[in-house]
Amino acid sequence: MANIGWIGLGNMGRPMTKNLVAAGHAVTGFDVVEAAVTAAAEDGIKPAGSIAEAVAGADIVFSMLPKGEHARSVYLDAGGVLESAQTSTLLVDSSTIDFDSARELHKQAADRGFRFIDGPVSGGIGGAQAGTLTFMLGGADDAVADAKPVIEAMAGNIFHAGGEAAGQAAKIVNNMQLAISLQGVVEGAVLAQRFGLDPKVFFDIASVSSGDSWPLRNWYPVPGVVESSPSEREFAAGFSAMLMHKDVGLALAGGESQGVDLPAATLVHEKLQQLIDDGWGDADTSILIRNIDKNAKGLPTQE
Repeated sequence: MANIGWIGLGNMGRPMTKNLVAAGHAVTGFDVVEAAVTAAAEDGIKPAGSIAEAVAGADIVFSMLPKGEHARSVYLDAGGVLESAQTSTLLVDSSTIDFDSARELHKQAADRGFRFIDGPVSGGIGGAQAGTLTFMLGGADDAVADAKPVIEAMAGNIFHAGGEAAGQAAKIVNNMQLAISLQGVVEGAVLAQRFGLDPKVFFDIASVSSGDSWPLRNWYPVPGVVESSPSEREFAAGFSAMLMHKDVGLALAGGESQGVDLPAATLVHEKLQQLIDDGWGDADTSILIRNIDKNAKGLPTQE
């Protein structure tokens, strides 16, 4: 069993650490929000008052943070992970951040003698709670091999995507494709209804035809069709529009840096921004249907 240091105990970090403790690992956790540390302590996480305290004596350190600037700060600033941890400690950043920040963290870690993995996840809060997240790992073969036995307590799937920043690249492209596919689903769902098609009948047709997709089967945006869909829960967020807007923005930034035009991603990014501007950023991403039909079934009443 490993001694684990953990930075970031929010909506994803807390259930992930809980699963590590349940698997028998010793976890010391830190978050800038004191209440998050207190809550995690209820799950058996040893509370830390600083990054240095969280990483002291750790075999492996994980971070789960909102953005690239937060990851850079946690690893690179004075009192951060690279300054505080021993170089024998394996470092895994499971935040979803921009490609360039991930490459910079790899470089800075290697320059200081650390092994570093970028390891973003897919599966949302539900996957974090169930221990079924998909991990996409970017890093050296030996580092990934050493991290896998610990990651298994949190994961349903583990992929070694490639070298430095490959995990972030895979996550960014995957979520971009998800958002684009979902835009097609919400447009199709509304048009099918306007044509007079029964939503369940249309779903049954599309799900075994060329219109099939993951968001159609899991996030169909009309109540009474797919039990797992957020539309059954007034679009309570499994993956919020705000987070998807961030991830599609990362894809657009990557497209710019790599010289790739992404017109569909640009459109969806604008549609997600529209939701945020209208006050729906904390709702599930599938509330994109509201941009097509403001009176769609299942929409919550906004206070």
